[in-house]
Amino acid sequence: MSARRTVLLSYNKRNVARWYFGGVASSMAAMVTHPLDLMKVLMQTQAEKLSVGSTFKKIVREQGVLALYNGISASLLRQYTYTLARFGIYQMGSGMMDTSTMARKTFLAAVAGGIGGFVGAPADLVNVRLQNDVKLPPEQRRNYKQAIDGLIRITREEGWRSMFNGASMTALRGMLMTVGQIAFYEQSKDILVGMGMPASTSTFITASLISAAAATTLTQPIDVVKTRRMNARPGEYSGLADIFVKTTLEGPMAFFKGYTPAFARLMPHTVLLFLTLEFLRINFGYLPEPKPSATPSTPPAK
Repeated sequence: MSARRTVLLSYNKRNVARWYFGGVASSMAAMVTHPLDLMKVLMQTQAEKLSVGSTFKKIVREQGVLALYNGISASLLRQYTYTLARFGIYQMGSGMMDTSTMARKTFLAAVAGGIGGFVGAPADLVNVRLQNDVKLPPEQRRNYKQAIDGLIRITREEGWRSMFNGASMTALRGMLMTVGQIAFYEQSKDILVGMGMPASTSTFITASLISAAAATTLTQPIDVVKTRRMNARPGEYSGLADIFVKTTLEGPMAFFKGYTPAFARLMPHTVLLFLTLEFLRINFGYLPEPKPSATPSTPPAK
C-alpha cells in the first residue's frame, strides 16, 4: 500500500497545470489578501492613526464582516482577465516550446504578461478607481456599485476606448510582473529541486518568495513612475520620459521608494497563488505531451 502511494504521488507530481488554473489560484489568493489591501487603503486615507488590528475591529464593528470584502468584484474581475490570460498563455506556450532555460522562460513570460496586461486593462482601471474612491471627497467619488457597473458606466460616460487608458503602461507592467512571478518561480523551483530539495510545500514557498522579490524589484520603477504621473500637478511633467529623467536625477534608488510595503503586499498573494496552483496541478492536472527539444534529435543509427 505504501509503495503504491509513493508511485501515485510521483506520478501526480509530473502533472502540468491546465490553462485556467492560474486564474483560479489567483482569485483564491485574492479572497485571502483582499481584506489586507482594503485595510491598507483605509489606513492611508483615514485622519486618525490606527493599527491594522484597530482598523480591522473598526470596520467589523461599524460595517460588519462583509465590509472587509468591499470592492472584491473588481479584484476578482482582474484575476479572471489579467492573471488568467498571462498564466494561461504561459501554460499553453510552455506546452508548445522548450522552456528549460531561463532565457526561454523569460521570453514566454514577457509575451504572456504583455498580452495579459492589455486584456486586463479595463479591469485594472475599474479596480484602481474603486480603491481610490475612498480617498476622494464625497462629491467627487464615482460610486461604482461593483466592477461590472464600473465597466458599463465607463463605456457609457467616457466611451469604450477609455477602458484602455494607460493600457500600454499596464501591458509593460504585466510583462515585468509575469517575468518576475512565473519565470523566476519556475527557474527557482527547477534549481532547488536540482539541488536535492523535494518538490514539496517548503520548496514551493521558497521559490514563491524568490519570485515575489524579483517581481517587486522589476515592477517597482514602473509603479513609482505611474504614481508620480497620477499625483502630479498640472504642468509638472511633460510626459513619461520627463518623469523618468527627473526621477533619475534623484538617484537610482528613487525608483525603489516604497519597496518594502510593495513587497509586503505582493509576497503573501504570490505565495498563496503558487501554493494553490501547485495543489491544483498535482491533484487536477494532466500528464503532458513530450515537448520539442531545444537541440535537434540524433537520427537513429542505420
